[in-house]
Amino acid sequence: MAKASAGPTNPFGRTGVRIVVAGDRGTGKSSLIVTAAAENFAANVPPVLPPTRLPEDFFPDRVPITIIDTSSRVEDDGKVAKELKRADAVVFTYACDEPSTLERLSTFWLPKLRKLEVKVPVIVVGCKLDLRDENQQVSLEQVMSPIMQQFREIETCIECSALKQIQIPEVFYYAQKAVLHPTGPLFDQETQTLKPRCVRALKRIFILCDHDKDGALSDAELNDFQVKCFNAPLQPSEIVGVKRVVAEKLSEGVNERGLTLTGFLFLHALFIEKGRLETTWTVLRKFGYNNDIRLSEELIPSSFKRAPDQSVELTNEAIEYLRGIFELFDSDHDGALRPREIDDLFSTAAESPWDRAPYVDAVERNAFGGLSLDGFLSEWALMTLIDPAWSMENLIYIGYPGDPLSAFRVTRRRRVDRKKQQTDRNVFQCFVFGPKKAGKSAVLNSFLGRSFSDNYTSTTDELYAVNVVDQPGGAKKTLVLREIPEDEVSKLLLEKESLAACDIAVFVHDSTDAFSWERATELLVEVASHGEDTGFEVPCLIVAAKDDQDSFPMAIQESTRVSQDMGIEAPIPISVKLGDLNNVFRRIVSTAEHPHLSIPETEAGRSRKQYHRLLNRSLVFFSVGAAVAIVGLAAYRVYAARKNASS
Repeated sequence: MAKASAGPTNPFGRTGVRIVVAGDRGTGKSSLIVTAAAENFAANVPPVLPPTRLPEDFFPDRVPITIIDTSSRVEDDGKVAKELKRADAVVFTYACDEPSTLERLSTFWLPKLRKLEVKVPVIVVGCKLDLRDENQQVSLEQVMSPIMQQFREIETCIECSALKQIQIPEVFYYAQKAVLHPTGPLFDQETQTLKPRCVRALKRIFILCDHDKDGALSDAELNDFQVKCFNAPLQPSEIVGVKRVVAEKLSEGVNERGLTLTGFLFLHALFIEKGRLETTWTVLRKFGYNNDIRLSEELIPSSFKRAPDQSVELTNEAIEYLRGIFELFDSDHDGALRPREIDDLFSTAAESPWDRAPYVDAVERNAFGGLSLDGFLSEWALMTLIDPAWSMENLIYIGYPGDPLSAFRVTRRRRVDRKKQQTDRNVFQCFVFGPKKAGKSAVLNSFLGRSFSDNYTSTTDELYAVNVVDQPGGAKKTLVLREIPEDEVSKLLLEKESLAACDIAVFVHDSTDAFSWERATELLVEVASHGEDTGFEVPCLIVAAKDDQDSFPMAIQESTRVSQDMGIEAPIPISVKLGDLNNVFRRIVSTAEHPHLSIPETEAGRSRKQYHRLLNRSLVFFSVGAAVAIVGLAAYRVYAARKNASS
């Protein structure tokens, strides 16, 4: 396994590696660089060399190297810091015959790198090995172990001699290797184990290579894997040898069917421990992973081409696939995916995508934290709506078999929907506005089946709630409620296209509080005005919350006035506390399905329309008058011509 061959010239997508060499005066920095480039020792070298280039064929990975020498003078400290910040890797030198220069690495140079927040691999190099006192022979491991424990960024330590030409090329080979095949993303040095993201990626690769899905890689599957990754087959004796190595260390690593997932992971940990990181990186890159162990940008479009008022949804084929996945991972057949089952589902993804905001609390869960099928599909709908590239990436991770792009559809533009007076969308996004303490969060919680609470907590960040809404006739639509905190409205409306993603806006107010009503109507006017100014008008509804209590005086008259003035429906009264929601979510979806209706009209917008109407009418009159004049002129010319002819 892992018998390399001459593959592509540069599979890393890099044009070069920049290595900065730094250290105390007289530690051999310049001699190290000259000897590496010229392949012989030079007695006289300048204090600081210009940038030195090692060509792409210098090392097997065929990536050119640029080596930057640095000054040790205090007055050049700023220049050195600037170069360190541009480095892909840093080589720190000390002199083997001067122990004080080694101490300076841990007291000055390595802390300096951390202070500059430079997070790149570090190679520590002991130069002038030929000058070390033979009576003070100490192993490199003994000397460097305490420093490497303290500074985990150190990838490799090596001793060399420019004069004797001992291990000079190796210095820059290890530096390049640390950049092209970094340890950090793969292996935890403290626990001596593979990192979680690396395990997830290798598990996905194992599953993809396990063609017969029997939980083990047979000899044939191992050989196919080897050819795909390294362009060279394994001999039968080599396959036997690989399995013997695993079986000797790990009894569960091999069974009668072949190499198990446990054995596969063990092999890669073994490669890394032995310094053969390029083997694991070659495997990962062959299966499309980048240095962050996520699928590379070539496989995932960074953005779906769409207008601001278009959205992205899953196709019916993708939804059917997800239904099948839900049933497959519902191991106890209880109609819900429990947290451990969801973790199992996403065990081949870079991370569990729903463990973070806004997904973690956005859907309805049962008492055990499980997701129903509707809740499961709602999470996917939300992820596709707000981050379609992330949705596609995770769809690939869980094994979507077809072309990933075919799993997504871009909806028609919302302004076209308004003209056609209908929409083909299946997912609607509703912005929920309202003053503090109006009951916005209570509305979202009720949408997710959560019990009412009298405890008030101010919402400072946007919240999402998504669920499936059953419509008359058996149709199902997905509704995404997005709560906009009152303090964030002004910031939101600074963006011209802020309402482009909104299918419908709802304005919640406390029906017992006149100030709450007044503020809600102000927000309604602000949003409506913004829509009129930008061309992204949205249907709007008003929700009168806390209907279980007495309304403020003049509530009916005020709500009637505003509704009639702005041309929208009367407020929908609800009581979350009593569970009387008045079909509000079905009414929200129904309103969103008719994008040309329930669009509020402000006084300024009405005046503007009237002005344009008058202007258009004037233009029509002008056009008719001009046409009459032109016809009259033409008739006169004909008459004049005939008169002249008769004369």
